[in-house]
Amino acid sequence: MALDTAKKQEIVAKYGRNESDTGSSEVQIALLTERIAELTEHLKVFKKDHASRLGLLKLVGQRRRLMRYFKRTQKDAYLKLVQDLGIRDNI
Repeated sequence: MALDTAKKQEIVAKYGRNESDTGSSEVQIALLTERIAELTEHLKVFKKDHASRLGLLKLVGQRRRLMRYFKRTQKDAYLKLVQDLGIRDNI
């Protein structure tokens, strides 16, 4: 369920600070959000795929921790990112 290279590069180009920025919080949160969306669609079709469901829960937890850190360090950028990605600000 990994993202293909073209999709990753598109996300890095959109949310990264430069072309090779793959480690910033914005990029990591955006990549996790995309993977979560893909896994959610997969689980709508394959309801009994419990291994993927566990992976989804781990990804959601990881994104939540990253978002908590990002909100604490850069509040304005965090609010803009949440609005761009269309996710809830419940941290």
